[in-house]
Amino acid sequence: MTPAQLRMARNALRLGVRELAEKAGISFTTINRFETEKGGLQHSSAEAIRKALEALGVQFLESGQVASGPGVALTVRAGDDGMD
Repeated sequence: MTPAQLRMARNALRLGVRELAEKAGISFTTINRFETEKGGLQHSSAEAIRKALEALGVQFLESGQVASGPGVALTVRAGDDGMD
């Protein structure tokens, strides 16, 4: 999960940082630092966030995958593999 994916997922759900943090059982500052690209995520935090968002209907896609419903995707810019 990239910071951009996390921001898009939260915005699609109209979910605040504090609300997501509560659902994921982690600190809202952890989410905020990751979204603003001021810090990475421990594996356990990333999994907690992913599971909370997936439980709310978010589908995370890897390059080349097709969504099972409406959504958005980022194109890869020259020199950028889309991963953080």
